[in-house]
Amino acid sequence: MELRRTQILLEKGQHQILSSIAEEEKRSLSEIVREMIERELRYRQRRQMLLAARELQADYNADPNLTQFTAIDGDDFLFEDEV
Repeated sequence: MELRRTQILLEKGQHQILSSIAEEEKRSLSEIVREMIERELRYRQRRQMLLAARELQADYNADPNLTQFTAIDGDDFLFEDEV
């Protein structure tokens, strides 16, 4: 992993909480911040994919060429919360 040095400004309370977490876990503040950023980036990527899939759902359901393998493809998990 190639790291780049950057500077950010945190609110006093944010810094205190992050420092406490780092101390409790015996890790660096940088490591804690990188982990939180990575988690947020994964969340945003998954959300973006979910929104794109929802936009295509109508086409998917209407086109028999796209739905002929629905019973075996397992992609219905994308729309579980809409049932």
